[in-house]
Amino acid sequence: MDPTQLTVNGTVYSVRAATDTPLLYILRNDLKLKGVKFGCGVGMCGACTVMIDGLAARSCDVPLWSIAGKTIITIEGLAKAGVPHVLQQAFIDEQAAQCGYCTSGMIVAAAALLQLHPRPDVRQIHIALEQNLCRCGSHVRIVRAVQRAADALLS
Repeated sequence: MDPTQLTVNGTVYSVRAATDTPLLYILRNDLKLKGVKFGCGVGMCGACTVMIDGLAARSCDVPLWSIAGKTIITIEGLAKAGVPHVLQQAFIDEQAAQCGYCTSGMIVAAAALLQLHPRPDVRQIHIALEQNLCRCGSHVRIVRAVQRAADALLS
């Protein structure tokens, strides 16, 4: 097995794993990034959402061979110097997390949305987050948190 170079949260890693190993396993088991959650394992719930080259992706459904040389951002990579990312703070302020299992995937998906659309309307937020399931029913507060973060980023 030849090593694969990955850039995760600004750090370059050399990973030795089978090329069909899901990115989720590399992040959680090899790099010890536990903010990325295992949910369904088939890319349907969004708990494992990360950004790959700025786009939201389900890490359980992304094989190692497909991400060599790409930039990956996890929930851990959003905060800087111990200061929460504006989305993380907005989720806290809006009390948008109940059990918290979906939260990291929701925040990362929302961060990808705000990079593409700095001032999203409610419809764009719904579309961007529709693949991220929240079984607690915090959707209204989650949308408010994304709107709050967008406002904060633009002010």
